[in-house]
Amino acid sequence: MAEGLLQKVRIWDLPTRLFHWALVLCVIGSVASAKLGGNAMVWHMRLGYAVLALLGFRILWGLFGGHWSRFSAFLYGPAALIRYLRGRPRPDDHFEVGHSPLGAVSVLAMLVWILLQVGSGLIADDEIATTGPLIRFVSGEVSLAWTSYHKSWGQWGLYALVSLHVLAILYYRLGRGRNLLGAMFSGDKHLSVQVPAARDSLATRLFALTLLGACAAAVYLLVSLETP
Repeated sequence: MAEGLLQKVRIWDLPTRLFHWALVLCVIGSVASAKLGGNAMVWHMRLGYAVLALLGFRILWGLFGGHWSRFSAFLYGPAALIRYLRGRPRPDDHFEVGHSPLGAVSVLAMLVWILLQVGSGLIADDEIATTGPLIRFVSGEVSLAWTSYHKSWGQWGLYALVSLHVLAILYYRLGRGRNLLGAMFSGDKHLSVQVPAARDSLATRLFALTLLGACAAAVYLLVSLETP
């Protein structure tokens, strides 16, 4: 369809976009502070707590957020995935609107992996000066095992998933002419199909802020369990 016949539709609401970029910054900062070590480990822990609060918010927003940010909008079955891989979508699939089936797998894998990485950090012990706030609730053997995971499989798996994410963005931009990053900045896509727009009003944004505040408070209480 000609460019003039395309219509601009709000796909990614502001809370989803802010979550995305906040998570990017926190993960980068967390990795950098871990590599620096020493006093920077204080920030590694703080950024880990921030990531946990963000993930909690994203789970809730996946249930109550804008249409295309909800899990129900991108939880595809095997048949839909096969249609996507074969390049034979049905008219009502709308794979190019929100997350494609492969994109959905990537997003869910990233969220689960980061959550597992943060969770392992909560009970980790670097045997130098830094321990996770919940370490007293597990045995030394469990802490040692999850510390090893945090530094090895967890770390390298995160790098692999981030690399695949970046490569997918480049593929869509250079190979298929789709600017995925642009939509994550503006929230809008120009589409030739009629699809519902995401709710992105002041009320929904305030609701999102309330959810984030609740998640931050929950993480603070969780971390406070460190003190007997």
